Amino acid sequence: MREKIDLAAREVSKVLLGKEEQIRLALCCLLARGHLLIEDLPGMGKTTLSHALASVLGLTYNRIQFTSDLLPADILGVSIFDKDTSTFNFHPGPVFSQVLLADEINRTTPRTQSALLEAMAEGQVTVEGESRPLPEPFFVIATQNPVHQSGTYPLPESQLDRFLMRIELGYPDPRAEREMFMRDGKQIAAQELRSCLSVEELAQIRRAVDEVHASDSLLDYLQRLVAHTRNAAEFVYGLSPRGALALLHCARTWALISGRGHVVPEDVQKVFPAVAGHRLLPTSDYAGDGVALIGDILATVDVIAA
Repeated sequence: MREKIDLAAREVSKVLLGKEEQIRLALCCLLARGHLLIEDLPGMGKTTLSHALASVLGLTYNRIQFTSDLLPADILGVSIFDKDTSTFNFHPGPVFSQVLLADEINRTTPRTQSALLEAMAEGQVTVEGESRPLPEPFFVIATQNPVHQSGTYPLPESQLDRFLMRIELGYPDPRAEREMFMRDGKQIAAQELRSCLSVEELAQIRRAVDEVHASDSLLDYLQRLVAHTRNAAEFVYGLSPRGALALLHCARTWALISGRGHVVPEDVQKVFPAVAGHRLLPTSDYAGDGVALIGDILATVDVIAA
């Protein structure tokens, strides 16, 4: 299994240079049955990553460009009257795909943002009173620009919590940027990447995640992390039970990606920023940024109980 995952990560790295860790976190999110939020400036490769993941995993792919005039029906689909049969026929929207890119999700109104909530939580959508199942797997990759940019609608906490992980891509390092310059005009398109995993193999890996062992001492460490977010004065609120379960499931998935059948503290620490960062709200008195906040938590909570 690890070889297949490594092969998929290397294939995506052909089009997204120098972002191996972010690629693995995105794969971790997919294998953990979650949805991914990517927050970064325009032009950082968010769309490229989503399209490349769909290609290497052999999954169907759709993209929705979120704008201020987008309506829920533009996402879910609509029934159109057929005068020949005198019936309404449902025309599915782009949400009916295995990988859905919700591009610049915070540029649309809250009403349209919420159209994805049922799909992300239940794997189905209800249109005109009828529930319709979505393809399996169903993976939403939403991108958003930083909230200080003009024309954005901040995602509410309830919708942020639907995303298992949030990551940033950031600027490329000098080596990757030089390679990008050298390739200018000879870039590999995401759709040209070869498929490395079948849907059956993907389902098998997802089932294997549930078999990864987490010891009592590891669970004690995880509980101390969660308790710290709830009790420390730096936070308005801490991780919910759903957030705590997300942390455990992602740690199990990261352990599997790393070729182990058991979770170690380093697995929890590796996924903690992506799982907890968007679920924690620091108080107005906290002087540091989000990266510093997560670092403070990991530095403060001991791996082994005193």
